[in-house]
Amino acid sequence: MDLLARVNEAMTNAMRQRDQATLGPLRMLKTALVNRRVEIGRELSEAEAQKVAATLAKQRRDSIEQFEKAGRTELVAQEKAELALLESYLPPPMDEAEVMREVEAAITETGATSPKDIGRVMKQVMAQLAGQTVDGAAVSALVKQKLTT
Repeated sequence: MDLLARVNEAMTNAMRQRDQATLGPLRMLKTALVNRRVEIGRELSEAEAQKVAATLAKQRRDSIEQFEKAGRTELVAQEKAELALLESYLPPPMDEAEVMREVEAAITETGATSPKDIGRVMKQVMAQLAGQTVDGAAVSALVKQKLTT
């Protein structure tokens, strides 16, 4: 069952249970999926649908960070609930050791030796990790660490 079908099913269950806290984020996810489908003019592949969900999850993480800085605890709680729901539709995050192996392989393949090569290495690593749940900022930090030592 594709992601959109799972979201539709979950929305139906949330409506039956009158669970507004779950229904709101599900509607947001469905809207983002449908909008993306309209943008590209065809059905989404599972990887493309996962990417849409990952983008929404990243937006929630950024919002949580901003709300915490502003001391808006009620909004932090709401965003964390939405993030938890979105993450349930994403594959589990990659193990850091696995990401490190991909970074090292990309450095070897590209022949990178200095921080000037970060862009090439990042392009290679992110292409290898496409479809996986991985934080680009964390990957970037690992690449910088490897190329500066």
